[in-house]
Amino acid sequence: MESKLSQLRRAMDSTTHKGEHFTEFQKMNIRKALHSDRREKPKKPQKFVIFTISTLAICLLAFLVSTETWVRQDQNQIHGGTADEWNIRHEYKVNQKIKFSILPDPYLKAGSPYGYIFNFQEPFNTYKGKELSISAFHKETGERLQVLPQQKIIDPSPGYPSLQRFTTTFPLPYEGLWKFEVYLDGKSYGDVVVSVAEKAKDAPITLPEDIPDFVQESDFDTIDWKRKAVEFGSRGIIGNENKSGVIGADMPSLNGQKWMWHLWGVENTDLTIVGFHKESQTVHPILTNGMGWTIRAYGPNNGADAHTPSSVKIPKKGEWAILLYVDGELFDQLIYDINE
Repeated sequence: MESKLSQLRRAMDSTTHKGEHFTEFQKMNIRKALHSDRREKPKKPQKFVIFTISTLAICLLAFLVSTETWVRQDQNQIHGGTADEWNIRHEYKVNQKIKFSILPDPYLKAGSPYGYIFNFQEPFNTYKGKELSISAFHKETGERLQVLPQQKIIDPSPGYPSLQRFTTTFPLPYEGLWKFEVYLDGKSYGDVVVSVAEKAKDAPITLPEDIPDFVQESDFDTIDWKRKAVEFGSRGIIGNENKSGVIGADMPSLNGQKWMWHLWGVENTDLTIVGFHKESQTVHPILTNGMGWTIRAYGPNNGADAHTPSSVKIPKKGEWAILLYVDGELFDQLIYDINE
């Protein structure tokens, strides 16, 4: 037994159990490995991600604020120095410098021609030889009229070095806010906004210049406002039974609509359509897409002897009389309440 124990001691002494278990060199290597493990341990990314997202959010907010400021400044320049383009203003400014102003008639009312004096401030060479035109844009209805066709500027205003007293006269069909847009050679030059009073109750009816000659002011005196259009037939025609009617008149029409016109007692004819607004006592074309005042009605449909489709846009809400002329003769009147 003693000899076996001696052999076991000799065997163990020949392994790593012999002598010192950790030399200084081994201890140094172990410490180095431990420090290296700590340095290479990846850091948690949460703080970095939060910082990155916060930075991006701040940059985006700054961009939106700066963009909104730029848009407001651009609107200020376009609309004569005010962010609200429909504020009444008789001057047009760029960088706080007046380019032109307007002196409207102090008794300005809808429905009658009134005079305007435009005071253009820039040197005459700015305008000389160019085509000047003016459009009027109505806030409530969105209707735009060319109140001054293109006029070539040859001479300055009499007694002035430039166009300090450029005068023109034109009527506006109804009351409210109107924007006068001035153009030079077809390019926007500036705009002003005026307020037009309600039409006088006893003022005569003004007919548009391009209305057919057979339409007379006396035609509007014959309107029976109590004879409202009614629905008849199986297709929802609204009008005067066995005379005239429309499919689509019960649909919202202030922003445009398709109407199908039906006539009884006539065939293949020219149909002239004239709108008359009761409240403002004004006359309007209601056909759109360049149709003017007159369209062609053709063969039978839905029990009528003639019919025709069209696109219409009613300029403003209220009570309307639609006067129908067949081959130049007053044929019928359709009374509608249109409020949307």
